Amino acid sequence: MVDRREFLAAAALAAGVGSAQAAPQLAVNGGTAVRAKPLGGPNWGPEYYDGKEQRQLEEVLEGRNPFRFSNPPDKSKVARFENEFAARMQTRYGLAVTSGTAALHVAMAALEVGPGDEVILPAWTWYSCYNTVIQAGGLPVFAEIDESFNIDPTAIEPLITPQTKVIMAVHLQGNPADMDPILALARKHRLKVLEDASQSVGASYKGKPLGSMGDIGIYSLQQSKTITAGEGGALVTGDPYLFERACRFHDVVARKDFPNKLGYIPGLNYRMNEFTGGVLLAQLRKLDTIIGDVRRNARRVYSGIRDLEDVRQRRLPDPQGELGTGIFLGFRTKEDRQRYADAMKAEGVPVSGPAGSVILPVVPEIEQKVTVTPRWPSFNSDRGKSIRYGRECCARTIDILSRYAGVMMNPKYTESDTEDAIAAVRKVYPAIVRG
Repeated sequence: MVDRREFLAAAALAAGVGSAQAAPQLAVNGGTAVRAKPLGGPNWGPEYYDGKEQRQLEEVLEGRNPFRFSNPPDKSKVARFENEFAARMQTRYGLAVTSGTAALHVAMAALEVGPGDEVILPAWTWYSCYNTVIQAGGLPVFAEIDESFNIDPTAIEPLITPQTKVIMAVHLQGNPADMDPILALARKHRLKVLEDASQSVGASYKGKPLGSMGDIGIYSLQQSKTITAGEGGALVTGDPYLFERACRFHDVVARKDFPNKLGYIPGLNYRMNEFTGGVLLAQLRKLDTIIGDVRRNARRVYSGIRDLEDVRQRRLPDPQGELGTGIFLGFRTKEDRQRYADAMKAEGVPVSGPAGSVILPVVPEIEQKVTVTPRWPSFNSDRGKSIRYGRECCARTIDILSRYAGVMMNPKYTESDTEDAIAAVRKVYPAIVRG
């Protein structure tokens, strides 16, 4: 390796700034790599584990009541987590469940999605979004994404039918969806809005926490999310009716700790235990520290590449509200994106394509979808058979995803790590886009 200042000075010429040195040769072509050890970091939440999580677990062990309803509400770890989580997300009610998928399933029940109902969701999202619509008996209807990697608000209205019940806004990889036009459309057509902030726990949109703007919001607290107990999920809402339906569905028994004004609702067991609740309570109290750390690193990298000519960054509907999960740059073609990925890997600063979203590759054709659920009434209705999936409905989504790659950020990166990321991007990106 050579001194970072040498890389930055030489890369400035490739970016069109200054003229002191020739551009450095890419490592993929035999030049010296920016780093010997590839840049990368573990999942965020566990990096912040300390005695606070340990003490929460010890208290559950000492109390010998790991089932939340064996404890009074003011002593339950889960109940305290729910209250603090709802407050952090600026909502009235919070409900802890076993996973983000469980939270989505509970949300579907709360919103009364059933056979024949249609849910509009982004074509690029996680399995759970699609699966829980199906499990509720509904029809998933895919809308194109834009270069934020989130649902394109302009693609929603043409998909609305009399059967549409819910718009699902998924905030992917730390980046908020453009909520103002989505909420306006929902009001216009009297639709419910479900926010999935699983990949963006703690991010915001124009000062409002993600999950707090729609009718109901859900979060994943799984290992790869902002805060974690390994598994876990949460749901928030400001609507007492939706909250009661959610509470009743997440437990087979109507508990005295929750509202009980509705008739019988056949629920499932998605209850969170006290061990999970205790760890998440400790993690929640560190959420803003984790977010502050990762944003600091991401903004340092954004600043370091800002003057690159012709740089095309992922669209950020609210740059101040995003987490800074990754610094994604776009290219003219998927071949250029692959050249960038190969060159960055050789520099010791690997990049990744947009992640976590699997619907299109896994279910590209309607025939496969029907094979998965051959007796589902919604899919076998005339309307269900008419809905298109895969490339037929989402060619633009596939194109966008094929042309972006990002350096992933970590809250524990050092200043030296971020300097390496800057140096690698400044060295490689101009060579690819001008090559």
